[in-house]
Amino acid sequence: MTVRRIWAKHALKPHRLEGDLASNDPDCEAKTADVIGLYLHPPQHAAVFCVDENTAIQALDRTGPGLPLSPGRAERHGFEYVCHGTRSLYAAFNTTTGEVLGKTAPRHTSAEFVAFLTDLVTYQPNGKEIHVIADNLSAHKTGRVKAFLPQYPRVQLHVTPTYSSWLNQVELWFTKIERDVIARGVFTSVPDLKRKLMRYIRQYNPQPTPVKWKYFDASRGITPESIVTVC
Repeated sequence: MTVRRIWAKHALKPHRLEGDLASNDPDCEAKTADVIGLYLHPPQHAAVFCVDENTAIQALDRTGPGLPLSPGRAERHGFEYVCHGTRSLYAAFNTTTGEVLGKTAPRHTSAEFVAFLTDLVTYQPNGKEIHVIADNLSAHKTGRVKAFLPQYPRVQLHVTPTYSSWLNQVELWFTKIERDVIARGVFTSVPDLKRKLMRYIRQYNPQPTPVKWKYFDASRGITPESIVTVC
């Protein structure tokens, strides 16, 4: 207790530990500037989408009924559950409007990624330029993807640096659907999981929320401290 009082008096917290991970991408600054530039100054008459997949979402069914939230008591779920399978969710976040185009798939391979990009192009007006921001997952850089891009010259792919998925705004939206649907969800089957994920997207899109990025000190270069996200 004496040690604890001394630590508290001097605001010492030696038990805390923070981690960090620096990008080893030699083109980190150029790629980061490219992505931030699309957020702050998107090209006119073009659409900018942040694309990624939330992989292996489990269709968890609780074995017992949950206890609802009540005064003085948190919502309760039993520890036991049954997993009916998994599903991956592909999402394209429109950085201007905040709207989301979503699609579920049984896996997250390059073939599914290309199929989702094809759907994304189909939903856009003919001739409209499309900028796609994605991370450097191996499935995003295969021969299928390289063959797709020449077929749709109006699509430009922008890849974030290594270990920099935080630059992709769709990750913020994935956090939202995780909190609102997945974490507390009860899914009786994989089709039930798919149905509830897509229903959430349909209910979200009438009042979408874009992300506002502010880069307030260009003289300091591109550093995490220079970037602020505001939902």
